[in-house]
Amino acid sequence: MSPPVAPPGWSRWLVPPAALSVHLSIGQAYAWSVFKPPLESALGLSGTQSALPFQLGIVMLGLSAAFGGTLVERNGPRWAMTVALICFSSGFLLSALGAATEQYWLIVLGYGFVGGIGLGIGYISPVSTLIKWFPDRPGMATGIAIMGFGGGALIASPWSAQMLESFGSDSSGIALAFLVHGLSYAVFMLLGVLLVRVPRTEKPVGDGPSAFDGPQVSARNAVRTPQFWCLWIVLCMNVTAGIGILEKAAPMITDFFANTSTTVSASAAAGFVALLSAANMAGRIGWSSTSDLIGRKNIYRLYLGVGALMYGLIALAGDSSKPLFILCALVILSFYGGGFATIPAYLKDLFGTYQVGAIHGRLLTAWSTAGVLGPLIVNWIADRQEEAGKDGSSLYTMSLFIMIGLLAVGFVANELVRPVHPRHHIPAPESKEAPDVQRQQPA
Repeated sequence: MSPPVAPPGWSRWLVPPAALSVHLSIGQAYAWSVFKPPLESALGLSGTQSALPFQLGIVMLGLSAAFGGTLVERNGPRWAMTVALICFSSGFLLSALGAATEQYWLIVLGYGFVGGIGLGIGYISPVSTLIKWFPDRPGMATGIAIMGFGGGALIASPWSAQMLESFGSDSSGIALAFLVHGLSYAVFMLLGVLLVRVPRTEKPVGDGPSAFDGPQVSARNAVRTPQFWCLWIVLCMNVTAGIGILEKAAPMITDFFANTSTTVSASAAAGFVALLSAANMAGRIGWSSTSDLIGRKNIYRLYLGVGALMYGLIALAGDSSKPLFILCALVILSFYGGGFATIPAYLKDLFGTYQVGAIHGRLLTAWSTAGVLGPLIVNWIADRQEEAGKDGSSLYTMSLFIMIGLLAVGFVANELVRPVHPRHHIPAPESKEAPDVQRQQPA
Protein backbone atom coordinates (compact mmCIF):
# COMPACT_ATOMS: atom_id res chain seq x y z
CA MET A 1 0.00 0.00 0.00
CA SER A 2 1.78 3.13 -1.27
CA PRO A 3 1.92 6.17 1.02
CA PRO A 4 -0.80 8.61 -0.16
CA VAL A 5 0.93 11.81 -1.31
CA ALA A 6 -0.92 15.05 -0.63
CA PRO A 7 -2.25 16.82 -3.72
CA PRO A 8 -1.41 20.51 -4.25
CA GLY A 9 -3.23 22.71 -1.78
CA TRP A 10 -3.84 19.95 0.77
CA SER A 11 -4.18 21.45 4.25
CA ARG A 12 -1.78 20.05 6.82
CA TRP A 13 -4.46 20.61 9.47
CA LEU A 14 -6.33 17.59 8.11
CA VAL A 15 -3.54 15.29 9.30
CA PRO A 16 -3.95 15.73 13.09
CA PRO A 17 -7.64 14.67 12.95
CA ALA A 18 -6.54 11.54 11.04
CA ALA A 19 -4.04 10.76 13.79
CA LEU A 20 -6.61 11.53 16.49
CA SER A 21 -9.10 9.05 15.03
CA VAL A 22 -6.57 6.28 15.64
CA HIS A 23 -5.27 7.45 19.02
CA LEU A 24 -8.70 8.14 20.50
CA SER A 25 -9.64 4.58 19.54
CA ILE A 26 -6.62 2.73 20.88
CA GLY A 27 -6.73 4.93 23.99
CA GLN A 28 -9.56 2.64 25.09
CA ALA A 29 -6.81 0.53 26.68
CA TYR A 30 -6.78 2.90 29.68
CA ALA A 31 -10.46 2.03 30.28
CA TRP A 32 -9.92 -1.74 30.62
CA SER A 33 -10.66 -1.54 34.36
CA VAL A 34 -14.37 -1.08 33.50
CA PHE A 35 -14.46 -4.69 32.28
CA LYS A 36 -12.52 -6.18 35.19
CA PRO A 37 -15.34 -6.62 37.77
CA PRO A 38 -17.86 -8.03 35.25
CA LEU A 39 -15.29 -10.49 33.91
CA GLU A 40 -14.32 -11.60 37.41
CA SER A 41 -17.98 -12.20 38.26
CA ALA A 42 -19.04 -13.82 34.97
CA LEU A 43 -16.00 -16.07 34.44
CA GLY A 44 -14.89 -16.59 38.05
CA LEU A 45 -11.54 -14.84 37.59
CA SER A 46 -9.19 -13.38 40.16
CA GLY A 47 -8.06 -9.76 40.03
CA THR A 48 -4.69 -10.87 38.69
CA GLN A 49 -6.31 -12.91 35.93
CA SER A 50 -8.66 -10.13 34.86
CA ALA A 51 -5.71 -7.76 34.55
CA LEU A 52 -3.79 -10.11 32.24
CA PRO A 53 -5.33 -8.93 28.91
CA PHE A 54 -4.39 -5.32 29.71
CA GLN A 55 -0.87 -6.22 30.88
CA LEU A 56 -0.22 -8.34 27.79
CA GLY A 57 -1.61 -5.54 25.62
CA ILE A 58 0.89 -3.02 27.04
CA VAL A 59 3.77 -5.48 26.62
CA MET A 60 2.74 -6.13 23.02
CA LEU A 61 2.43 -2.37 22.47
CA GLY A 62 6.11 -1.90 23.25
CA LEU A 63 7.26 -4.99 21.36
CA SER A 64 5.21 -4.36 18.22
CA ALA A 65 6.25 -0.71 18.16
CA ALA A 66 9.90 -1.72 18.49
CA PHE A 67 9.90 -4.51 15.91
CA GLY A 68 7.35 -2.98 13.55
CA GLY A 69 8.69 0.58 13.58
CA THR A 70 10.88 0.10 10.50
CA LEU A 71 7.95 -1.39 8.57
CA VAL A 72 5.83 1.61 9.54
CA GLU A 73 8.48 3.96 8.17
CA ARG A 74 8.96 1.91 5.01
CA ASN A 75 5.30 1.39 4.13
CA GLY A 76 3.88 4.70 5.31
CA PRO A 77 1.09 5.85 7.63
CA ARG A 78 -1.87 4.47 5.66
CA TRP A 79 -0.46 0.94 5.78
CA ALA A 80 0.30 1.30 9.49
CA MET A 81 -3.15 2.65 10.35
CA THR A 82 -4.77 -0.16 8.34
CA VAL A 83 -2.78 -2.80 10.24
CA ALA A 84 -3.68 -1.09 13.53
CA LEU A 85 -7.37 -1.04 12.56
CA ILE A 86 -7.41 -4.74 11.63
CA CYS A 87 -5.53 -5.90 14.72
CA PHE A 88 -7.27 -3.67 17.27
CA SER A 89 -10.77 -4.39 15.99
CA SER A 90 -10.05 -8.11 15.51
CA GLY A 91 -8.85 -8.23 19.10
CA PHE A 92 -12.26 -7.05 20.28
CA LEU A 93 -14.06 -9.51 18.00
CA LEU A 94 -11.97 -12.41 19.33
CA SER A 95 -12.66 -11.20 22.87
CA ALA A 96 -16.39 -11.13 22.09
CA LEU A 97 -16.18 -14.75 20.96
CA GLY A 98 -14.24 -15.63 24.11
CA ALA A 99 -16.79 -13.98 26.38
CA ALA A 100 -19.74 -15.55 24.55
CA THR A 101 -18.23 -19.04 24.84
CA GLU A 102 -16.72 -18.34 28.29
CA GLN A 103 -13.25 -19.16 26.97
CA TYR A 104 -11.02 -16.73 28.86
CA TRP A 105 -7.92 -17.63 26.85
CA LEU A 106 -9.59 -16.15 23.76
CA ILE A 107 -10.02 -12.83 25.57
CA VAL A 108 -6.33 -12.84 26.51
CA LEU A 109 -5.35 -13.77 22.95
CA GLY A 110 -7.72 -11.26 21.37
CA TYR A 111 -7.45 -8.16 23.53
CA GLY A 112 -3.94 -8.77 24.84
CA PHE A 113 -1.96 -10.26 21.96
CA VAL A 114 -3.76 -9.33 18.72
CA GLY A 115 -5.18 -6.06 20.04
CA GLY A 116 -1.83 -5.21 21.64
CA ILE A 117 -0.16 -5.37 18.22
CA GLY A 118 -2.75 -2.90 17.01
CA LEU A 119 -1.95 -0.66 19.99
CA GLY A 120 1.76 -0.52 19.17
CA ILE A 121 1.46 -0.04 15.40
CA GLY A 122 -1.36 2.45 15.84
CA TYR A 123 0.54 4.44 18.46
CA ILE A 124 3.54 5.13 16.24
CA SER A 125 1.68 5.23 12.89
CA PRO A 126 1.18 9.03 12.62
CA VAL A 127 4.30 10.26 14.44
CA SER A 128 6.81 10.75 11.62
CA THR A 129 4.09 12.03 9.26
CA LEU A 130 2.99 14.70 11.73
CA ILE A 131 6.57 15.82 12.31
CA LYS A 132 7.12 16.18 8.56
CA TRP A 133 3.95 18.22 8.13
CA PHE A 134 4.77 20.45 11.13
CA PRO A 135 8.56 20.97 11.11
CA ASP A 136 8.00 24.37 12.72
CA ARG A 137 5.94 22.94 15.62
CA PRO A 138 6.69 19.23 16.03
CA GLY A 139 5.92 19.21 19.76
CA MET A 140 2.45 20.62 19.21
CA ALA A 141 1.72 18.25 16.33
CA THR A 142 2.66 15.05 18.14
CA GLY A 143 1.01 16.38 21.30
CA ILE A 144 -2.34 16.68 19.51
CA ALA A 145 -2.24 13.05 18.42
CA ILE A 146 -0.83 11.51 21.58
CA MET A 147 -3.31 13.56 23.59
CA GLY A 148 -5.89 11.31 21.99
CA PHE A 149 -4.36 8.21 23.55
CA GLY A 150 -4.56 9.79 26.99
CA GLY A 151 -8.11 11.00 26.39
CA GLY A 152 -9.48 7.83 24.84
CA ALA A 153 -10.45 6.49 28.24
CA LEU A 154 -12.57 9.56 28.97
CA ILE A 155 -14.80 8.45 26.11
CA ALA A 156 -14.46 4.69 26.49
CA SER A 157 -15.05 4.46 30.25
CA PRO A 158 -18.59 5.90 30.43
CA TRP A 159 -19.48 4.36 27.07
CA SER A 160 -18.39 0.88 28.19
CA ALA A 161 -20.12 1.26 31.55
CA GLN A 162 -23.35 2.29 29.83
CA MET A 163 -23.21 -0.69 27.48
CA LEU A 164 -22.64 -3.12 30.34
CA GLU A 165 -25.58 -1.58 32.15
CA SER A 166 -27.78 -1.91 29.07
CA PHE A 167 -26.62 -5.32 27.83
CA GLY A 168 -25.99 -6.85 31.24
CA SER A 169 -22.75 -7.76 32.99
CA ASP A 170 -22.99 -11.51 32.35
CA SER A 171 -20.88 -13.24 29.70
CA SER A 172 -23.34 -12.52 26.86
CA GLY A 173 -23.57 -8.83 27.81
CA ILE A 174 -19.78 -8.52 27.93
CA ALA A 175 -19.55 -10.27 24.54
CA LEU A 176 -22.02 -7.84 22.99
CA ALA A 177 -20.12 -4.85 24.44
CA PHE A 178 -16.85 -6.19 22.98
CA LEU A 179 -18.58 -6.68 19.60
CA VAL A 180 -19.90 -3.11 19.53
CA HIS A 181 -16.44 -1.80 20.49
CA GLY A 182 -14.74 -3.75 17.69
CA LEU A 183 -17.14 -2.62 14.96
CA SER A 184 -17.38 1.00 16.13
CA TYR A 185 -13.64 1.49 16.44
CA ALA A 186 -13.12 -0.06 12.98
CA VAL A 187 -15.38 2.59 11.43
CA PHE A 188 -13.80 5.44 13.41
CA MET A 189 -10.21 4.38 12.62
CA LEU A 190 -11.14 4.01 8.94
CA LEU A 191 -11.64 7.78 8.83
CA GLY A 192 -7.98 8.23 9.69
CA VAL A 193 -6.89 5.66 7.10
CA LEU A 194 -8.76 7.52 4.35
CA LEU A 195 -7.72 11.01 5.46
CA VAL A 196 -3.98 10.68 6.14
CA ARG A 197 -1.45 12.01 3.60
CA VAL A 198 2.32 12.49 3.46
CA PRO A 199 3.92 15.79 2.34
CA ARG A 200 4.33 16.23 -1.40
CA THR A 201 7.62 18.10 -1.22
CA GLU A 202 10.31 18.69 1.35
CA LYS A 203 8.82 22.12 2.11
CA PRO A 204 5.09 21.57 2.60
CA VAL A 205 4.59 24.79 4.54
CA GLY A 206 5.43 27.79 2.39
CA ASP A 207 8.90 29.11 3.10
CA GLY A 208 9.08 27.73 6.64
CA PRO A 209 11.65 25.25 7.91
CA SER A 210 11.88 21.92 6.14
CA ALA A 211 11.25 18.67 7.97
CA PHE A 212 14.17 17.18 6.07
CA ASP A 213 16.83 19.78 6.90
CA GLY A 214 19.72 18.90 9.19
CA PRO A 215 21.32 15.57 10.09
CA GLN A 216 19.38 12.36 9.47
CA VAL A 217 20.05 9.10 11.32
CA SER A 218 18.67 5.65 10.53
CA ALA A 219 16.96 3.57 13.20
CA ARG A 220 19.77 1.03 13.05
CA ASN A 221 22.38 3.68 13.76
CA ALA A 222 20.27 5.50 16.34
CA VAL A 223 20.21 2.56 18.77
CA ARG A 224 24.01 2.55 18.67
CA THR A 225 24.25 6.09 20.00
CA PRO A 226 24.44 7.10 23.67
CA GLN A 227 21.76 9.72 22.97
CA PHE A 228 19.18 7.00 22.30
CA TRP A 229 19.89 5.21 25.56
CA CYS A 230 19.93 8.44 27.54
CA LEU A 231 16.45 9.20 26.20
CA TRP A 232 15.41 5.59 26.94
CA ILE A 233 16.33 6.17 30.58
CA VAL A 234 14.63 9.58 30.61
CA LEU A 235 11.35 8.16 29.28
CA CYS A 236 11.47 5.08 31.51
CA MET A 237 12.06 7.11 34.68
CA ASN A 238 9.39 9.69 33.85
CA VAL A 239 6.79 7.05 33.01
CA THR A 240 7.64 4.93 36.05
CA ALA A 241 7.06 7.92 38.31
CA GLY A 242 3.75 8.85 36.70
CA ILE A 243 2.26 5.40 36.33
CA GLY A 244 3.08 4.64 39.96
CA ILE A 245 0.41 7.16 41.00
CA LEU A 246 -1.96 6.54 38.09
CA GLU A 247 -2.29 2.80 38.68
CA LYS A 248 -3.07 3.15 42.39
CA ALA A 249 -4.64 6.60 42.49
CA ALA A 250 -7.98 5.79 44.15
CA PRO A 251 -6.64 3.64 47.03
CA MET A 252 -3.67 5.97 47.51
CA ILE A 253 -5.73 9.11 48.17
CA THR A 254 -8.09 7.08 50.37
CA ASP A 255 -5.21 5.70 52.44
CA PHE A 256 -3.44 9.05 52.71
CA PHE A 257 -6.38 10.67 54.48
CA ALA A 258 -7.81 7.61 56.24
CA ASN A 259 -6.46 8.72 59.63
CA THR A 260 -7.43 12.37 59.28
CA SER A 261 -10.62 14.33 59.81
CA THR A 262 -11.01 14.75 56.04
CA THR A 263 -11.45 11.18 54.84
CA VAL A 264 -12.04 10.46 51.15
CA SER A 265 -15.14 8.60 50.00
CA ALA A 266 -15.18 6.08 47.15
CA SER A 267 -17.00 8.53 44.86
CA ALA A 268 -14.50 11.28 45.66
CA ALA A 269 -11.63 8.88 44.91
CA ALA A 270 -13.23 8.10 41.54
CA GLY A 271 -13.47 11.83 40.86
CA PHE A 272 -9.77 12.15 41.71
CA VAL A 273 -8.97 9.46 39.11
CA ALA A 274 -10.97 11.41 36.51
CA LEU A 275 -9.03 14.58 37.37
CA LEU A 276 -5.76 12.72 36.89
CA SER A 277 -6.90 11.51 33.47
CA ALA A 278 -7.74 15.07 32.48
CA ALA A 279 -4.31 16.28 33.68
CA ASN A 280 -2.66 13.45 31.75
CA MET A 281 -4.47 14.50 28.57
CA ALA A 282 -3.93 18.25 29.04
CA GLY A 283 -0.23 17.75 29.72
CA ARG A 284 0.21 15.96 26.41
CA ILE A 285 -0.79 18.97 24.34
CA GLY A 286 0.15 21.75 26.78
CA TRP A 287 3.67 20.76 27.76
CA SER A 288 4.63 19.37 24.34
CA SER A 289 3.57 22.67 22.72
CA THR A 290 5.61 24.55 25.34
CA SER A 291 8.65 22.47 24.35
CA ASP A 292 8.53 24.12 20.90
CA LEU A 293 9.18 27.44 22.66
CA ILE A 294 11.70 26.54 25.38
CA GLY A 295 13.39 23.46 23.89
CA ARG A 296 13.17 19.76 24.54
CA LYS A 297 15.98 19.48 27.09
CA ASN A 298 14.53 22.32 29.15
CA ILE A 299 11.04 20.82 29.21
CA TYR A 300 12.43 17.50 30.46
CA ARG A 301 14.33 19.38 33.14
CA LEU A 302 10.90 20.61 34.20
CA TYR A 303 9.29 17.16 34.05
CA LEU A 304 12.03 15.47 36.04
CA GLY A 305 13.16 18.23 38.40
CA VAL A 306 9.79 19.69 39.35
CA GLY A 307 8.31 16.18 39.31
CA ALA A 308 10.79 15.13 41.99
CA LEU A 309 9.84 18.23 44.02
CA MET A 310 6.13 17.31 43.75
CA TYR A 311 6.84 13.80 45.01
CA GLY A 312 8.83 15.25 47.90
CA LEU A 313 5.92 17.50 48.90
CA ILE A 314 3.51 14.55 48.85
CA ALA A 315 5.86 12.40 50.92
CA LEU A 316 6.54 15.08 53.55
CA ALA A 317 3.28 17.01 53.77
CA GLY A 318 0.73 15.30 51.52
CA ASP A 319 -1.47 13.99 54.33
CA SER A 320 -1.68 17.40 56.00
CA SER A 321 -3.43 19.14 53.10
CA LYS A 322 -5.81 17.56 50.62
CA PRO A 323 -5.50 20.44 48.09
CA LEU A 324 -1.69 20.11 48.22
CA PHE A 325 -1.88 16.36 47.59
CA ILE A 326 -4.28 16.78 44.66
CA LEU A 327 -2.31 19.65 43.12
CA CYS A 328 0.99 17.76 43.29
CA ALA A 329 -0.59 14.63 41.82
CA LEU A 330 -2.13 16.62 38.95
CA VAL A 331 1.23 18.21 38.14
CA ILE A 332 2.96 14.80 38.17
CA LEU A 333 0.35 13.30 35.84
CA SER A 334 0.56 16.28 33.48
CA PHE A 335 4.33 15.64 33.29
CA TYR A 336 3.61 11.95 32.70
CA GLY A 337 1.46 12.78 29.68
CA GLY A 338 3.79 15.54 28.50
CA GLY A 339 6.74 13.16 28.54
CA PHE A 340 4.98 10.82 26.12
CA ALA A 341 3.99 13.61 23.75
CA THR A 342 7.35 15.42 23.75
CA ILE A 343 9.63 12.43 23.15
CA PRO A 344 8.93 12.16 19.37
CA ALA A 345 9.95 15.80 18.89
CA TYR A 346 13.08 15.23 21.01
CA LEU A 347 13.95 12.28 18.76
CA LYS A 348 13.37 14.43 15.69
CA ASP A 349 15.74 17.10 17.04
CA LEU A 350 18.50 14.53 17.57
CA PHE A 351 18.01 12.02 14.75
CA GLY A 352 16.04 13.89 12.08
CA THR A 353 12.84 12.72 10.40
CA TYR A 354 14.27 9.98 8.18
CA GLN A 355 13.19 7.03 10.36
CA VAL A 356 11.91 8.83 13.43
CA GLY A 357 8.86 6.57 13.64
CA ALA A 358 11.03 3.47 13.79
CA ILE A 359 13.30 5.06 16.39
CA HIS A 360 10.25 6.06 18.43
CA GLY A 361 8.99 2.49 18.26
CA ARG A 362 12.25 1.12 19.66
CA LEU A 363 12.22 3.73 22.42
CA LEU A 364 8.75 2.64 23.54
CA THR A 365 10.28 -0.48 25.07
CA ALA A 366 10.99 1.95 27.93
CA TRP A 367 7.21 2.24 28.37
CA SER A 368 6.83 -1.54 28.59
CA THR A 369 9.53 -1.63 31.26
CA ALA A 370 8.02 1.25 33.22
CA GLY A 371 4.55 -0.28 32.98
CA VAL A 372 5.84 -3.21 35.03
CA LEU A 373 8.28 -1.29 37.23
CA GLY A 374 6.05 1.56 38.46
CA PRO A 375 3.09 -0.48 39.76
CA LEU A 376 5.46 -3.11 41.15
CA ILE A 377 7.32 -0.56 43.28
CA VAL A 378 4.19 1.07 44.69
CA ASN A 379 2.16 -2.10 45.26
CA TRP A 380 4.94 -4.32 46.60
CA ILE A 381 6.14 -1.72 49.10
CA ALA A 382 2.59 -0.90 50.21
CA ASP A 383 1.91 -4.60 50.82
CA ARG A 384 5.12 -5.01 52.83
CA GLN A 385 4.37 -1.93 54.91
CA GLU A 386 0.84 -3.16 55.61
CA GLU A 387 2.21 -6.51 56.75
CA ALA A 388 4.50 -4.59 59.10
CA GLY A 389 1.44 -3.01 60.72
CA LYS A 390 1.65 0.43 59.13
CA ASP A 391 -1.27 2.30 57.59
CA GLY A 392 -2.25 5.64 56.08
CA SER A 393 0.37 7.66 54.23
CA SER A 394 3.20 5.58 55.70
CA LEU A 395 2.26 2.81 53.26
CA TYR A 396 3.64 4.94 50.43
CA THR A 397 6.44 7.04 51.92
CA MET A 398 9.25 4.70 50.89
CA SER A 399 7.97 4.27 47.33
CA LEU A 400 7.60 8.04 46.95
CA PHE A 401 11.25 8.57 47.86
CA ILE A 402 12.23 5.82 45.43
CA MET A 403 10.36 7.73 42.71
CA ILE A 404 12.36 10.84 43.59
CA GLY A 405 15.56 8.84 43.12
CA LEU A 406 14.39 7.52 39.75
CA LEU A 407 13.51 11.02 38.56
CA ALA A 408 16.98 12.18 39.63
CA VAL A 409 18.50 9.42 37.47
CA GLY A 410 16.37 10.59 34.57
CA PHE A 411 17.43 14.20 35.16
CA VAL A 412 21.12 13.24 34.93
CA ALA A 413 20.48 11.21 31.75
CA ASN A 414 18.77 14.22 30.17
CA GLU A 415 21.77 16.42 31.00
CA LEU A 416 24.05 13.94 29.21
CA VAL A 417 22.19 14.30 25.89
CA ARG A 418 24.37 15.91 23.22
CA PRO A 419 24.07 16.27 19.41
CA VAL A 420 24.61 13.02 17.53
CA HIS A 421 28.12 12.51 16.14
CA PRO A 422 28.30 12.98 12.33
CA ARG A 423 29.60 9.43 11.86
CA HIS A 424 26.06 8.19 12.53
CA HIS A 425 24.47 10.44 9.88
CA ILE A 426 23.28 9.09 6.53
CA PRO A 427 24.19 10.88 3.26
CA ALA A 428 21.81 13.66 2.24
CA PRO A 429 19.31 12.52 -0.46
CA GLU A 430 19.97 13.84 -3.96
CA SER A 431 16.27 14.06 -4.83
CA LYS A 432 13.97 16.69 -3.40
CA GLU A 433 11.23 14.15 -2.72
CA ALA A 434 10.27 13.30 0.82
CA PRO A 435 11.78 10.13 2.31
CA ASP A 436 8.24 8.73 2.70
CA VAL A 437 7.84 8.83 -1.07
CA GLN A 438 11.36 7.62 -1.89
CA ARG A 439 11.33 4.85 0.73
CA GLN A 440 15.08 5.21 1.05
CA GLN A 441 17.12 2.73 3.00
CA PRO A 442 20.31 3.67 4.85
CA ALA A 443 23.48 3.26 2.89
